[in-house]
Amino acid sequence: MIERKFVAENMKEFQIQEFISNTLKNVGHSHTKLVRTPLGEKIIIFASRPGLVVGRKGENIKKLTNVLKKQFKLENPQIEIAEVENPNLDAQIVAERIASTIEKFGIQKFKAIGHKTMSDVMTAGALGIEIKMSGKIPSARAKTWRFYSGYLKKCGNVSLTGVRRAKSIAQLKPGVVGVQVAIMPPDIKLTDHIQLKEVEITETKETKNEVVQKSESAES
Repeated sequence: MIERKFVAENMKEFQIQEFISNTLKNVGHSHTKLVRTPLGEKIIIFASRPGLVVGRKGENIKKLTNVLKKQFKLENPQIEIAEVENPNLDAQIVAERIASTIEKFGIQKFKAIGHKTMSDVMTAGALGIEIKMSGKIPSARAKTWRFYSGYLKKCGNVSLTGVRRAKSIAQLKPGVVGVQVAIMPPDIKLTDHIQLKEVEITETKETKNEVVQKSESAES
């Protein structure tokens, strides 16, 4: 019974996160965190543009709160908006930005969009980035284009836990274009990274006397 309760709570949390991500498209939404408190559920929304999430006089937050109460049966949901410090290092924001730009300017400029995004991410301090665009671009036959810059871990624990990955979809008339983004942040800790430290050696009187005695014995 306890296992079923935990599974049901995790499923409910996942559904809330998916609903919020679908509702807050093209507003710089990164991810959502659900924290359970004695007063009710606290929902923290991380976004690069908090003003668009809140809306005029908090209209969007009020609507979102009412929907969460009715659809997911939350008694007292408390929504909090947290701003992402560096949007260019957030994989989800970068993926949504690429998808919205493709929808706005069309498929023909996908190469310029990919190179411009790579430049912005690397300028922000990332160690590496990989962008994949899959779909009917630029012809009628489906194809995958890959944009790559810097250093990116492909396997191991660092690749699973340290590399930030995200997906997004651009809906166009010819079809759907899938966008995959992988970013290696600058603060990642690599297991094979070795840093040498300089150690200052201070000579005492005893060590100097030992060196002098050894040199005199060697001469004799």
